[in-house]
Order: sequence, then structure tokens, then C-alpha cells
Amino acid sequence: MELTDFKVLTFDVVGTLIDFESGVLNAVRRIGGEVAQRYTDDEIFAPYKEGRDLFPGRSSSAMADVYKHLAMKLDLPADQESADAFQLAVLRWPAFEDSIEAMQRLRKHFRLVAMTNADRTAFTAYNHTLGYPFHDSVTCDETGCPKPDPKYFAYNKGRQFAFGYQQNEILHVAQSQYHDIGVAKAEGYTTCWIERRHDQAGFGGTPDPKEVTKPDFHFTSMKALADAVEGL
Repeated sequence: MELTDFKVLTFDVVGTLIDFESGVLNAVRRIGGEVAQRYTDDEIFAPYKEGRDLFPGRSSSAMADVYKHLAMKLDLPADQESADAFQLAVLRWPAFEDSIEAMQRLRKHFRLVAMTNADRTAFTAYNHTLGYPFHDSVTCDETGCPKPDPKYFAYNKGRQFAFGYQQNEILHVAQSQYHDIGVAKAEGYTTCWIERRHDQAGFGGTPDPKEVTKPDFHFTSMKALADAVEGL
């Protein structure tokens, strides 16, 4: 199996292409002021993940409540103005430094499809940040459920079939073992793990998977994936 055997690359967006962890940490420490500076990354991520479980709605609106939960847990400002500032920051999460160039390179070789838990509003912001690399996109607004629900992956499979692509022509590229790699593998997708946290302990802002699934391809950056496609 070679990377160039595929016709379609489907992508997790937030965590793989968009650096949401830096976005969360920077926003919390900016909004939280001096008190927030004493918390470690993991001490911030723990209530962030709890809050996302409690408020799993559309990311373009639910993150204000996620912040309020986090703020109460960490004794940070929990007023509406602070929550609104965090919500706005979510739409401005940055791309990883290699994402834009790598996607431009990969677009020359494949059909690129976003498969994101972001809603259509948030995805529009991230797509702009990334320079509009995608030929197609699937958000939780269309699927009616978030990853790791297998129905999300079934929806995309059917959508790509409608465009004339078979499952064996699709490679799913993602950072999250919890949201993507495990379930995608179980649903018959060939998988490529972008292990963004390869040099860090734990799973950061992403829930821990029950087990780490061995992917079909494994890289630590998008640049490394693009290099491998182009034989560099």
C-alpha cells in the first residue's frame, strides 16, 4: 500500500490542522490574568474537556459555556464578557505552522475533504485560516452527530461514494486517536495518524482513547506526510 494509491484524503481539522491546544491555553491565560499563569497545560485541559462534555453543542456558540465551567473550576473570571472573549478566540484558533503549505502540496495530488466536529460557522473560519484547501467538507451540522460516532464516518463514506469514490480510495488523516483513528479503522477506513503530541506526554486537550490504535500510516507532522507523498 502506497500513499499515492489513494485518490481522496479526508481530514480531521481541529487538532490536526488547527492548533486548538495553543488556542485554548493562550486564551485562558490571557483572559484569566495572573491567576491563570500558575496552572499547567494539563490543569487547564482537564476542566476544558469536562466542559466540552457538559456542553457538546455547536462550537461556534457552546464554547462560552465551556469557558464558564473551566473558569469556575480554576477560580478565573467567569463573567459573560470573559466567556464571550473565549468564544471569539475559538474562531481564531491558529493553524499549525506546517498546515497551510502541506495542504497546498497535497491538493495537487488528491481530493481533500474536511471531516470536522466543528459546525459550519466555525469550520468556515478555520477553512479561511487554512487558505481554503478543501474540495469538499463534512461538519457536524450535516451528519447530526459528532465523531467518534460511527454514523459520522458512514455519512462521509456515502457522500464520497456519491462523488464516485470507493472506500479503498480514501485515506483518513487525523491527530485524535479518540475521535478518529480508532473508529475510522473499525469502520473500514485506511488511516494515517498525525501524532502532533509525539514529543509530549498524554493526550492534552483530547480525551484519552481506550487504547491506541495502530494506523496504516504514521507521521508526526503534516509536512512529513506531504514529503512522503512527494518522495522527499
